[in-house]
This record gives sequence, C-alpha cells and structure tokens, in this order.
Amino acid sequence: MATNIVWHQHDVDKKRRAQAKNQKPAVIWLTGLSGSGKSTIANLLEKKLAEAGKHTYLLDGDNVRHGLCGDLGFSNSDRVENIRRISEVAKLFVDAGTIVLTAFISPFKTDRDFCRSLLGDNEFIEVFVDTPLEECEKRDPKGLYQKARQGDIKDFTGIDSSYEAPESAEITLTFNGQTPEQSAEELFAMLQEKGYLDK
Repeated sequence: MATNIVWHQHDVDKKRRAQAKNQKPAVIWLTGLSGSGKSTIANLLEKKLAEAGKHTYLLDGDNVRHGLCGDLGFSNSDRVENIRRISEVAKLFVDAGTIVLTAFISPFKTDRDFCRSLLGDNEFIEVFVDTPLEECEKRDPKGLYQKARQGDIKDFTGIDSSYEAPESAEITLTFNGQTPEQSAEELFAMLQEKGYLDK
C-alpha cells in the first residue's frame, strides 16, 4: 500500500463536468451469467444513449482483460481484484461526467456493493440480466459452458463457481424470449421512467 500520498483537490469538479456534458453521470452496471446477453444489450443501449446525445463509455468484461486486467486469471481472488479495478475506473469516468456502462458477470454481491459504495446517490444503477442458466448454456457463444462441463475450465460461474444474483437491483431484465434489441429498448425506457437519464 502506497504511503505519503495526498489527495489533490481540483477547481473543475464532477458537477461542472456533468454540466458541460448536459447530463447526470452514472454507472449502469449489467450483471448476469456468461451468455446472458450483457455485452450485446450494453452495446445496443450505448448506441441508443449516443443517439440521445449522451456522453458514454462502455467497459466490457473481455475487453478490459486485454489490458487493465490482463494479469488476472479467474480464481475468486482474481475476480474480486478485476471488479475492484473496474469499479475504480468507473468512478473516474463518473467524476468526468460520463455515463458508464459495464458488462461483467461480477458474480459476488460484495464486489458490486463495493462499486456502489464508491459512488453518490443514484449514481450506481444495478441491472440484473436475469437469463436462466439453461438458456445461457443453449447459447454458449464462446463454447465455455461445454468446456466447463467437460472439466476443461475450472471455477466457471454457474457450473462450479457460484453466482450471487442481485436481490434488489434497480432494474431486472427477465428473459422471456425477447431479442437483445427488445431488451435494450426495455432497459432504455426503464432508465428514462426512473429518472436516471434526467439532466
């Protein structure tokens, strides 16, 4: 742990940056099993937000493991550190006045709560992409469930590593056969209805 460091206050703050972007910054945190549709929905939602004139940035699970978290594996401790780093980055983006979208399995409640604790009121919007394991396995876009079932991948969420589903997410997208486009449309509408996109 670094010592002898001091936090520097700057004249341009979060409020001023948000005013310049004419929006309310927040983290829209999509969580769910692998194959639940998080990344696809987040991508579609970001397009809708951009079309609405919002300043956004999408942090995706696989993408950050190519750089920021490239040194981490998938053990429980590495998963915790992965989400800790993402949470700190998300906080910086919010401080910059940006609407951040994240698409991470983020299986542990304490890790998601950690990100929430870094932010202000109504700045952390937990979105549970509630797609049943059976549906996720049916999709299996990367063939990961099959490898996990065969024992080729250890500590795979939903198979031999637990997923702690949100108990009180701000928004839950329950899968009922809808397309990703329909889910993104539903999420965008709910964000508007709940006032998260107000200026």
